[in-house]
Parts: sequence; structure tokens; C-alpha cells
Amino acid sequence: MNSRTTIAFAAIVGVLAAAGCGKSSERGKAGEAAKAGETAKPGETAKAGETAKPAPTGVDLEVTHWWTSGGEAAAVAELAKAFNATGNRWVDGAIAGSGDTARPVMISRITGGDPMGATQFNHGRQAEELVKAGVLRDLTDLATREHWKEIIRPASLLDTCTLDGKIYCVPVNIHSQQWLWLSNKAFKDAGVPVPTNWDEFVAAAPALEKAGKIPLAQGRQSWQTTLTFSVLVVAIAGPDAYNKVFGSKDKAFAAGPEITKVFNAADQARKLSAKSTVQDWNQATAMVIKGDAGGQIMGDWAQGEFQVAGQKAGTDYTCLPGLGVHEVMQTAGDAFYFPKLKDEAKSRAQETLASVMLSKETQVAFNLKKGSVPVRGDVDVNTANDCMKKGLAILAKGPGAIIQATDQLMTPDSATQVNDLFAEFFAKPEMTVKAAQKRFADLIAAAK
Repeated sequence: MNSRTTIAFAAIVGVLAAAGCGKSSERGKAGEAAKAGETAKPGETAKAGETAKPAPTGVDLEVTHWWTSGGEAAAVAELAKAFNATGNRWVDGAIAGSGDTARPVMISRITGGDPMGATQFNHGRQAEELVKAGVLRDLTDLATREHWKEIIRPASLLDTCTLDGKIYCVPVNIHSQQWLWLSNKAFKDAGVPVPTNWDEFVAAAPALEKAGKIPLAQGRQSWQTTLTFSVLVVAIAGPDAYNKVFGSKDKAFAAGPEITKVFNAADQARKLSAKSTVQDWNQATAMVIKGDAGGQIMGDWAQGEFQVAGQKAGTDYTCLPGLGVHEVMQTAGDAFYFPKLKDEAKSRAQETLASVMLSKETQVAFNLKKGSVPVRGDVDVNTANDCMKKGLAILAKGPGAIIQATDQLMTPDSATQVNDLFAEFFAKPEMTVKAAQKRFADLIAAAK
């Protein structure tokens, strides 16, 4: 890393540490590797390379996750490759459908006496009850030996893995939901410039429809419709409004005129996406990649799909952080937890996997494929694409440009109720803005 990049990245790390960050939102990653709720076949063993020290005897270790789209599969293959290089074997337990589909399966196995070797959750409170139940490993000794508090940035990432002073997970990336992904081809076909903000996007919709395009690609799973709304809250009402609603749980504000503007924008999004009938987020991304849709509101994990398709940021597609209105980053992401096992060899392999996930080499290889930012503050980011560089530049602006994810600010139960509301709102055009906002304000008031 050259001196300019080193200084810039160090500044970004400092900003993040001061601002704090949150868990990634409910990103269910559905793809084609398996039917919803089913476990995919184990991945292939990769060639040897440099990683952490191997366990004395190589063992098979099942790892469950919901990364099954093309871009995600490429990213998770980097984790498997690094772990297999230690002499152990990554047994891939991908569960397709969504995080909503996968988490109940994972939790049921852990609490039912059939634990996997490691499992993905998002940063935040999703595994809190499992930790309290005493079924997940305490990684504090490993974290101390390997100086996780010194290398993981921002420090608040490790805080999301910590309960009562003990560390229970390994954060592997930083993700943000706050993006609008645009197909340059779609707008060229429609004869209009590529938009630079949400208002321009809405204004271009008639031209896109005339050209046979769907203006907004929208997956129909509930977490995706909530994501669209929460991103619109920041873009239309601003970061402070977002924090008042999801952070402070301010019912009066949620029922007020500023959020009415957001619901009107969500109504626009509902109309613009009316002909988008796909369920999975990556299917919606594929519509943008092919030029069948003008854009998609989605997290930066969508970058992996563009990369797999061979598309280049700034040439084939355009990314607008904060919908081009309020440019903010949501420092969220994914983490791995390790259930308690009776097998000593597998327990040793769990520690090896945790070490591998945080190695410099693995962090760079995995996050470049995933479209996310490494959790280590000492890795080379020179190979970042244009969109990742935009995100890093926003993080460098300071705490005011950083927000937490809704999932970190609300319990899973509260988040599910909000998800249900927006799934219904997008599915039923007859639901009025007034009725939806009233229900939303009541849910915010009751949220924990």
C-alpha cells in the first residue's frame, strides 16, 4: 500500500472507531445452490496456501451460511480455500432462501443438539439468545492471543460480538445498504441520462417504461422491502430522522410530516417496481445487469453480482450512495459464531477457522469478491473498485456520514413485524400511505 493510501485508510479507520457501527440488515441471500431451507452439497477442496496454523489432524468442519448467489458463492469460496489450506476441510452448508429462512434452521440445529462447526449471523442481536443459553463458544482467549481489539476496526464491530465482556463471534466484513444501482444500458436505451439522484431517477421512469424497461427492480422478500423503505428514510428525511425513528423509537416523529414524505416516496417506489415480480435480491440485481430494469435499491453486496457478470463500475453500471441525496454509509456486516462441540479436534479446527477468517490475505480476497470492506484496518485497499472507493470516501467525512443498521437498533421480533408491514405495503397497492404510516408508528412505539 503506498503512503497516500495508508494515510487515507488510517483516517477512515479513525473515523469509524469514533462513530461506531452496526450490524448489517436482514440480508437474506437467496440463490440457486439449493432449495429454500435445504443445505447445499459440500464445496470443493482448494489448493494449499498460506493461512493460520493447522489443527494437529485435519477434520471436516461444517459451516452454515446463506450466501448462495453467484457473487456470494465466489466470496465464500475464498474462505473455504483459506481454511482448506490449513489441512482441514470446509464442508459447505449453504442454506438458500434468505436470512429469514436460514436463521431458524441454524438456531434449531444448535438448540436441538445437532450443531454445525460454525455459522453466519449478522452483526448485532441475532445470536443474543443463543449466547445467553450457553450454546456458543466464548472466543475471548483466542481474541486476546491474536489481538483482535487492536486489528479489528472500527472497535464497535467487536462490541457487537461481545456480551458481558466476553467475545462470541468473528466479524468478517463491513456492509452498507445505502445504495442505488443503475444500469447504464437501460438509460441509454431509454434515451435519457443516467440519474445522479433519486428525484432524477423517478423523473426518468416514464422514458424507461416507454423503452420496455421496469424502472425499479424490487425483490419481494420482506427484508428487501423494508430495506428500500429504510434507505428512503435517509435519502428523503435525512440521517437524523432515521436515528429518531429506528434509534430513539420516536412514535410522534414516525407519525409526523417528515415520515409522510418518506411514505410518499415509498409509494412511488411501489409503483415503479409494480412489474418486478422476482423474489430474490440477486434476481432483481440480474435485471439491472441485463438492462431490463433501470435500477435497484440494495446493499453493496450487489457488487459481487456485477463482478461475476464481468461488468465494470462507472462503465456498465453506476452506484449512488444514499440515493445521491444524503450520502451516508451504514457500517454493518456479517459475523461467524461457533457452537460448542464435544469433539476436541473439531473444537481446535473452529479456532483455526476463526484465525483464518481474520488473516490479512483472507480479508482482502473475501471482501473484494463480496463487495464489502475488510474489518482489518491494516490491509491494502488499492484494488478497490470505484463503488468501494466512494464508500471509503464517505466514511472519511466523519461520524455524521455513518449510521447503524435497523437490525442493530431493533430486536429480531420487532424487525420482523416491520418487515411484515412493508411486505404487505409493496404487495397491496390498495394500502394507503396514511394507513401504512399509522401502523408503522405503532410498531416503532412498541419496538425494543
